[in-house]
Amino acid sequence: MRMIAAALMLLPVLAQAEEIAKVGVDWVGNDIVIEAIHDPDVGGVTCHLAYFERSVLDRLSQGNWFEDPSNSAIQCSRTGPVDVSKLRPGRPEDVFSEGRSLLFKSLRVKRIYDAENRVLVYLVHASELSEGSAKMAMSTVPLGADKAEGPAD
Repeated sequence: MRMIAAALMLLPVLAQAEEIAKVGVDWVGNDIVIEAIHDPDVGGVTCHLAYFERSVLDRLSQGNWFEDPSNSAIQCSRTGPVDVSKLRPGRPEDVFSEGRSLLFKSLRVKRIYDAENRVLVYLVHASELSEGSAKMAMSTVPLGADKAEGPAD
């Protein structure tokens, strides 16, 4: 039991999404959901993620019960002091993941620290088992020369 608990502690802590709005887009009941995601490892950065959520009627008419589209959009902003001292430049790290189908498909947000240009890059993309998805969106958060942000490299 202790080994299982220890293994779970090694897994990365992913951000929790907070739904802030749902926008109806048609009479069938399809919606665009907007969620706020606070980066758990960087504090001071909030990303807003928008994605399409299919209604029950749309699922019945399309014949695909268990899957939502991969389309998404992301915009990230600096919302407080940013500390990048624990990040490794150039290494994509998971920030958020959410299932988009019953099995094998998820919507993921990854962070890349571009130390040379002093920018955090956030990439949202779909992850599928058999075929990758080219549907993606990206947002950047420029970093200043604040001392709280850690070393420049």
